[in-house]
Amino acid sequence: MSASTSQHQRIAVIGLGSMGYGMATSLKRAGHAVTGCDVSADAVARFVKDGGAGAATPAEAAKGADIVVSVVVNAAQTETILFGKGGVAETLPDDSVFISSATMDPDVARRLARQLEATGRHYLDAPISGGAQRAAQGELTILASGSAAAFAKARPALDAMAAKLYELGDAAGQGAAFKMINQLLAGVHIAAASEAMAFAAKQGLDIRKVYEVITASAGNSWMFENRMPHVLDGDYTPRSAVEIFVKDLGIIQDMARSARFPVPVSAAALQMFLMTSAAGMGRDDDASVARMYAQVTGVKLPGDK
Repeated sequence: MSASTSQHQRIAVIGLGSMGYGMATSLKRAGHAVTGCDVSADAVARFVKDGGAGAATPAEAAKGADIVVSVVVNAAQTETILFGKGGVAETLPDDSVFISSATMDPDVARRLARQLEATGRHYLDAPISGGAQRAAQGELTILASGSAAAFAKARPALDAMAAKLYELGDAAGQGAAFKMINQLLAGVHIAAASEAMAFAAKQGLDIRKVYEVITASAGNSWMFENRMPHVLDGDYTPRSAVEIFVKDLGIIQDMARSARFPVPVSAAALQMFLMTSAAGMGRDDDASVARMYAQVTGVKLPGDK
């Protein structure tokens, strides 16, 4: 695709949450004509105020679009955006591409792709990683799979949103499967980091010094380094909520059961996220697993009343 056409794509972004808003902003900054759509009218109004266009429904947003980027939480929301009343499939032009960023079971990604491709449009399975800040900077990691035509159509948007684009296969489902392996590790690492930090507090250790030592030692992980400052600050404002890992580790269990493959470590991590959610912290930051340990064991963490 030539540079001139890549600079003038009509792109709809469905879902203007912390990730989607940053992605929409990155697309606009790259010179594309971007229309935002969200269940929150306030989010759409904010995007319009920032110089984008707004739409009330996915169908309205997708009308005349070259590319639709869907940035919602799960497969059910993605399916509604595609095929529900007022959905993208009602208006998306032939030969346009739908980029699906939700984390979902690979089998569902394959089914949604088949349904959309049967109507003459393209589907790119493209889960994302990197967080809200990298989304706003256009520096996400995108784990994508789909047909050559889907990649070609999606390329201008991918270039604007990603620092790293992994092309992982020629059909939907591969991107989703890679993302689930990442989520298995991410969930286990958060649960392990939370367990370690609460256990350190139980030992009477200075947990700020624990953080300093572990981040310079072999026991460190990206999630320990990234999430444990939330525990140190007693700040559980959700950057990524507990419920995300209830969902994603649940998908891992479903996939593993179907494959007759044992996943005992991620199963244990899922139980910790479920317990944290059951204790009323499901919408809080996923580092709240440490708070759940503290509540069960009588440990004091920063911010405890």
